Amino acid sequence: MTRSVQALAYARPSSLTSSQVGPSLGLETAGGLTPRGAEAHPRFFAGFLTDPRIAARGLLAVADVAAARYYQRPSPASLDPVVTGNGDRLRFESFSGCCGVYARLDVLQEGLDGRETGHGTTNVDVNAPLREALSRITADDPLHLRVGPEELAVTTLEGPVVEKKVPLPDRWLRGFAEAQVASAGFDLRAELTAAQAVAFLRSLPRSSPSGRAARGARWVVASGGSLRPTTRPVPGAVCLPGPERLVALQRVLRDATALRVYGPVADGAAAASAWEVVLPGMRLTLTLSPDSARGFSGEGGVLEALATNDAAADAELVSVLLAWEPRIEPAELAERAGLSVARVRAALTRLGTAGRVGYDLADAAYFHRELPYDADRAERHNPRLVAARGLVGEGAVTLDGALATVASGDRRYQVRESGSEVSCTCQWWADYRGRRGPCKHALAVRMVRRGATVAGGVR
Repeated sequence: MTRSVQALAYARPSSLTSSQVGPSLGLETAGGLTPRGAEAHPRFFAGFLTDPRIAARGLLAVADVAAARYYQRPSPASLDPVVTGNGDRLRFESFSGCCGVYARLDVLQEGLDGRETGHGTTNVDVNAPLREALSRITADDPLHLRVGPEELAVTTLEGPVVEKKVPLPDRWLRGFAEAQVASAGFDLRAELTAAQAVAFLRSLPRSSPSGRAARGARWVVASGGSLRPTTRPVPGAVCLPGPERLVALQRVLRDATALRVYGPVADGAAAASAWEVVLPGMRLTLTLSPDSARGFSGEGGVLEALATNDAAADAELVSVLLAWEPRIEPAELAERAGLSVARVRAALTRLGTAGRVGYDLADAAYFHRELPYDADRAERHNPRLVAARGLVGEGAVTLDGALATVASGDRRYQVRESGSEVSCTCQWWADYRGRRGPCKHALAVRMVRRGATVAGGVR
């Protein structure tokens, strides 16, 4: 697994302190992007939370996921949550260390009581003492929230910089993009009342008998105002693999007003799903990969968009039109860009790979953010994409109508296309039948057919 080290430099640790108006939560920011460009310590909000206790538990849930590995042994370090200001809300996001769970807390406009929320994206420091302090908030006394430094005018801050250095695997970055692509294909499958949500979530196991996440797909289906388990993916069923991965939702159950469950059309195969707890002025969403031992990074949903020259050019055009909107409508963006809706969706997928857009299930719309990472890394180190470009660069693809032959090592593979359908004679295709995106051979064939420019295996 390719890794680098992400250095997060904070002016001081985040903390919960007392003030004349009551408790004050100061979340310190690291380097990030705003409409004004890159800033060392951007400031997004200063005001009050309308439901402090709920917000504290929601933020802890996002931090829980960032610090967790639901498969394999625990990691000694985790990446701090990412916060995005979208003008009318704050979004806190994280990914589990195993890349199988994506968490997001949306603090909506009605959950904030302060000046206008700023725009931009950065990491926020959530340290152990702060977590302990947040867990002690038991009443809804006024809680002041500050995201960013105390004074916007300050350009240099006194005292030593607090720096965290954490391992940042490339698969985590790919996971953000893949989770967005998967979510865009979900529909609402069930909505439970608060009481039904509490009863269902509390009935789920917190861990398997071995202490590790359970393997294999489980299914649930809406029935009688609740969810019941089913042994097979009947119409309307939602996949729930590794149900213990929903444990972070337990922090906010007492304040839940509803539980919404999202998923794709059940086709018999294990699939990702999303579980959204509706809270007063907030939403907490966990998106689960199709298997507890299967991270989002290998799903392959972004490969088609990455393999075309059109998507690259379209993404560059579309990115200019983004303005930190909390809701991005592809049809409206297509009209502004002079492109088809399909091409705009492909461009948004490509931008998602760079961490520049996410997807909000409740709004059924994309949103603009700028993850503070090297935008090209996830694309550069995607194994199947790199391998496909290598095959194209070596001239390994031979076209013959709807059939193509791909030479890979000592073997020859047959790739057949029929409209949007594609098949290959390789083992990857035999194992997954396209459920985890195209194999490297099919991807190489599509790159050649679409005239992708590849030199020496690198576009």
